[in-house]
Parts: sequence; C-alpha cells; structure tokens
Amino acid sequence: MNFFVISDTHGHLEKVYDMFNRLSEMTIDGKPVDMILHCGDHLRDGEIIGERLAVPAVSVAGNCDGCRKRDFRVVPSPDGNILITHGHMEGVDYDLSTLRYLAQENGCRAACFGHTHVPVFEDIGGVLMINPGSLTFPRDGTTGSCALLNATENGFDGGIYYYEHLFGGKDRKKSRGGFLRGMINYSDRF
Repeated sequence: MNFFVISDTHGHLEKVYDMFNRLSEMTIDGKPVDMILHCGDHLRDGEIIGERLAVPAVSVAGNCDGCRKRDFRVVPSPDGNILITHGHMEGVDYDLSTLRYLAQENGCRAACFGHTHVPVFEDIGGVLMINPGSLTFPRDGTTGSCALLNATENGFDGGIYYYEHLFGGKDRKKSRGGFLRGMINYSDRF
C-alpha cells in the first residue's frame, strides 16, 4: 500500500500535484498511490487534493487551522497502524518523544507529522517518524519536499523526495538573520 505524505501546504497546491503525478509514475512497488496523508496546516487542502486526484485522503488540523487541542488519526496499513498528526501539540519543535509515546499508545508502528517544515524519515525507538517537510514553505534550504511510504506485510519502505531533484532547479539559499527574523519566519511556532 502506497501513501503520499504531505504537510504544511498552506493553500498552495501546485507543487503537490506535480509531485503526486511524478511519484505515482515511480512508486516503490509499481502500483499507484493508494492514499494521501495530509499532516495539517490547512486541513481543507487534504480534502481538496483527494477530491481532485480521486484518491482517498486523510487530513488533520494544524495550528494554522486554529487547532488548540490534539488532533490525530490512526490509519491501518499492511505493516501496522500509522498515526497522522500535525505535531504542534506534541512539541515536535523540541523533540519527538511525546509523538513516539502517542504512536505507541495507539498501537502505531509509524507516525506522520508536520509543523516544522523540515523533513524526517527515521526510526526512533521502534516507531518510524515521517515528516514530509513542506512543498510550500520549506525551512531546510530546498525548494520543498514530500514523502512516499510503502507498507507491506514485511515492513515500511520509502523516503523523502525533493522537488528540485525531480523537476530540476537549485536549492534556495537559507536566509540569514537574527532573532527577530526568526520570529517572523517561524511565527507559527510561538
């Protein structure tokens, strides 16, 4: 089962459609994407994308949706459940332990999250942590990223895919600046 994982689209969907079409052509097991997982910040974006692409979509609310309580979904897969959340209520800016505990409490072998706009694809304490980054407002010096996750009875496989690697273009240079610029650029963290 193939999952297209995205986050932090903030109403800008052009790159999402580009990446979906390109990754659908090169999925891990040769099958098309079975489900879209949208990890928040603009809950409605996940619904719009799913409708346009005619693919089931699961989305959660993020801090920019006015979400002030924990919002998560559990999605079954051939290798076990996957937790989907935005991550702001789990403190993913600081560490992933609260998110890992939430995943374990809900019987999940993987956790998909967003909020930081920085990609992660790493096993931490027996839970595969996946942050697809952001195709809209990346904070890692690239032109954006998303993730593809393949779940089989034998485990999870997949990775982070960068827009510039599939469509060309150079990495953007990171902006330099002090504390005030950081507050402005990352205001959804405060």
